[in-house]
Amino acid sequence: MSTLAPDQAAKPHPVVPRRVVWASFVGTALESYDFYVFAYFAAFFVGPLFFEPLGVFGGTLSAFLTIAVGFVVRPLGAIIFGHLGDRIGRRRTLLITIAIMGVATGLIGLLPTYAVAGWLGAILLVLLRLVQGLSLGGEWGGAILLATEHAVPRRRGLYAAMPQLGSPVGSILSAALFLLLTATLPAEQLADWGWRIPFLTALPLLLVSLYLRWSIDETPVFRALVREGRRDRIPLGALLARQPVALVVAIAAALLGIGSYSLMNTYTVNYGVTALGFSFQDLLVATTIGGLLQLVTIPLFGAWANRIGSARVVAIGAIGTLLVAFPMYFLLQFATFPILVGTMIIGGILPTLSWAALGGLMSDLFDDDFRYSALSVAYSIAAVLSGFVPSVTLALGESTGNAWWHPGVVLAILSAVTLVGALAAARMSPRIPAGTEAVLAEVGEEDAVPAGR
Repeated sequence: MSTLAPDQAAKPHPVVPRRVVWASFVGTALESYDFYVFAYFAAFFVGPLFFEPLGVFGGTLSAFLTIAVGFVVRPLGAIIFGHLGDRIGRRRTLLITIAIMGVATGLIGLLPTYAVAGWLGAILLVLLRLVQGLSLGGEWGGAILLATEHAVPRRRGLYAAMPQLGSPVGSILSAALFLLLTATLPAEQLADWGWRIPFLTALPLLLVSLYLRWSIDETPVFRALVREGRRDRIPLGALLARQPVALVVAIAAALLGIGSYSLMNTYTVNYGVTALGFSFQDLLVATTIGGLLQLVTIPLFGAWANRIGSARVVAIGAIGTLLVAFPMYFLLQFATFPILVGTMIIGGILPTLSWAALGGLMSDLFDDDFRYSALSVAYSIAAVLSGFVPSVTLALGESTGNAWWHPGVVLAILSAVTLVGALAAARMSPRIPAGTEAVLAEVGEEDAVPAGR
């Protein structure tokens, strides 16, 4: 790669790192909020409100499959918006994805239920989940690049971790809102109209995110691609031709970070109520406590990734989760609230190691000219697989009579696959990631050597 000469005529005013971090973080927070609102909603309301004729098990399974629908279409969104991100820029593409996502979430809050319009509401719900999935296919990768492609090497791991804060923030906001609604509204009113409120609140969050992303510059890395004429006509084709193995490695490395949230915050919430006898409020409180701790641990894990490399942090998280998967679910059978909180903390913090460093691992792994497509496609395929975690775990529990170990099997498999992917990524990632010269030329840094892999 050639060394970049600073182009003073095209060079914007120095970016404010804090503004870049906020712009990437708020978008992922809205994404996470949308996901968790629907996850909590699906666990208890989608079946009775939209799939009533299917019965309790059929309605619950349909609700979990509705979650999966939003994941299934993500690879298509990743291809579309990944292409745009590599062709027209990270910032412009993220403005499009966040607008689509926020509007689709708000519209879910306006849907008619089965009692009002029969199967029409269920059909529209699935369609809106498809729209959400399309937009989300290009959201995460762009948010990570917005942060990392503004970052100098010594801060790259931390910058990559900051958008990951969106997940616990979205979880906390959605859980807190549901706790407030369940505490203040009778069950009849919550089922009648109260469930709509969390979806409608996505609209003001959307306005905040649009403002923040509008106010920042395009990344130095993409501007360098434009100046040097290195944009690929078909970025996905370039990815598949030059780094196909890296794509598979990235998908494997992402499974635990994404899938553990689907397991803990969707399936375990439903399982804890229906099989273990916890209250819905207890599960939400435990989830919220775990999320609050992540607000501290994610930046710490990101700072650690600065020192030892993102891939190693992902691997450590996978090893830790693999070791506690079965003991954690064994203890959960004793059905006490302290054990529940401990389970949610341990089951959240250890996979958070893999989650916090995931963006840095992927960003380091791929070339800069198709990096948006690479991150989006890898993440979306991992998300598709993870989207089926609740329904697969539900079916496994049904076939084993809800044996205590059945969620542990799923969590252990996710951990093992991610461990293999992280170890492979550590060997494949270059010492100096592609595009580093563009960032250094703009901010005037001299030390181009990032953390060891």
